[in-house]
Amino acid sequence: MMYNDRMQLAINREASITQINLVNQSFLWMFIGLFVTGISSLIVASNQTLVSAIYSNSIVFFGLIIAELALVFFLSLRITKMSFGVAVISFTIYSLLNGLTIASIFLIYTASSIASTFFITAIVFGVMAFYGYTTKRDLTSIGNLAFMGLIGVIIASVVNLFLKNNTFSYILSYLTIAIFIGLTAYDTQKIKQMESEVGNQNLGILGALMLYLDFINIFLNLLRIIGRKRD
Repeated sequence: MMYNDRMQLAINREASITQINLVNQSFLWMFIGLFVTGISSLIVASNQTLVSAIYSNSIVFFGLIIAELALVFFLSLRITKMSFGVAVISFTIYSLLNGLTIASIFLIYTASSIASTFFITAIVFGVMAFYGYTTKRDLTSIGNLAFMGLIGVIIASVVNLFLKNNTFSYILSYLTIAIFIGLTAYDTQKIKQMESEVGNQNLGILGALMLYLDFINIFLNLLRIIGRKRD
């Protein structure tokens, strides 16, 4: 009995360490992705040639958007089937593409406004991630509700492209923030529960992609609401 108890304690301890390592890996790769996005955005924003090449040419701009969307969907579906090296490169390329397409925020909003919004986003994101990791409550229902809400927001956003209603756009931004705040907690809990699949080292990249999308969407929509535009 003593031997069995020790074995069970060892198994539980190893599972706990695996959870922590996987969560740490996910957050580490998320930070790397955000760093790549931030650097690429700053490089584009500070180079008038790149700004003109991307934002003055609709074919290039929408080509980047389509490539970005295609890559994130491909990663979401296939990342666990790739080699680790390919997964890392694909995630890095996605982060880079995202940086190229959102570089315009440095042209629209003041640097102090971007910095303060990023700081607020980090606090909100950190609180919800901590809640998702520590809570004993099953957040599956919240995740499902947030996902359904996200589909509704995407459809409404497409409709608003034709309506061009600024008030409706702000409402969608508030809804999007609420949805991704909920998804932050849910995704963190989901990553914590992935220890049973620990044999696949790409799970850290998958977790990073989930958290990266949560953070970026909260940040961009919060910036739209509270960001101060340049004169």
